[in-house]
Amino acid sequence: MSTQAGKPASRWRWPLLLGATVALMALFEWMHLPAAPLLGAIIAGIVTALAHDAVEIPRPASLLAQGLLGCMISRVLHADIFTEIAHDWPLFLGMTLAVVGLSMGLGWLLAWKKVLPGSTAVWGSAPGAATAMMLMAQAYGADARLTAFMQYLRVVMVAAVASVISMSVHAGPRPAVDFFPALHAGPFALALAISVGGVLLAKLLNFRAGTLLLPMIGGIVAQVAFGIGLELPPWLLLLAYAVLGWNIGLRFTLPLLKYAFAALPKMLLSIAALLAACGGLAFVLHLITGRDAMTAYLATSPGGADSVAIIAASSHVDVAFVMAMQVARFMLVLLIGPSVARWVVRSLPAEAAAAALG
Repeated sequence: MSTQAGKPASRWRWPLLLGATVALMALFEWMHLPAAPLLGAIIAGIVTALAHDAVEIPRPASLLAQGLLGCMISRVLHADIFTEIAHDWPLFLGMTLAVVGLSMGLGWLLAWKKVLPGSTAVWGSAPGAATAMMLMAQAYGADARLTAFMQYLRVVMVAAVASVISMSVHAGPRPAVDFFPALHAGPFALALAISVGGVLLAKLLNFRAGTLLLPMIGGIVAQVAFGIGLELPPWLLLLAYAVLGWNIGLRFTLPLLKYAFAALPKMLLSIAALLAACGGLAFVLHLITGRDAMTAYLATSPGGADSVAIIAASSHVDVAFVMAMQVARFMLVLLIGPSVARWVVRSLPAEAAAAALG
């Protein structure tokens, strides 16, 4: 590990980073926040960076963490989800396009109003898995720090609304996590091979987003096409979340944090408007399909496929339908996100498209 240029090193930087990370992860887990490990690591990284004790995470560790995340995402993409999408594709296509259109329109508006810079506004508003959107933003030249700020602000707001709704439908307690379960050597080794192999192939092809996407595709092929299960133990994913969170949080500076907080009221207002619009879509979905309010809300929720999966797992909802809708939208954002971000930058005045100073 090394320190960032221009910032003094101290023997306290690692104890501060690790101690803050563990404490915040535990606090957020106790609060039942979605993506608690990642949020804890990001905020711990910010605290350490602002204390001028910044640590630079080695690039191989960061890339491997991205590969593990891609493989982890593939594990929730079971064959029955794709069957659900194929069975009722007009409904999925219509709802997916509606939520993506609303979100991308919000991104364009935030960029036009100069709340967030150009492509950062698009990735910050994108309704995919929050961690994946953060990594995609980084791969395509947007500011991953501001993307993470907006993505996880929306995650928290979506989770808060979901909690209110779930009280009326008697959601069950969040399942406990066994961080050290018994492992099957074959599926674990295959998951590691797909993660590492995908990262190496992405580097060989110079495919910037491939460190996330190629392991995800490899995992989907292994499970859906060949019926081979994959295993990634929670302790390994916890380490990956920590590395990913640190990689973002340690890059924050005081000027960037001031920029983010100055934009916070407009971000909150825009996210509230998006949630209200998606709530209207959920009501339409409820009328069309007859599914319960919680299922319809989670299916149309723009909070991120990863966090919605956690909420759905602890609620009495149609999990397959929720995840099918979320996955369809996630895949669409991965396909069109880079093109939309480039279009937004081209359509804006130069000062609105410019990157924020960090």
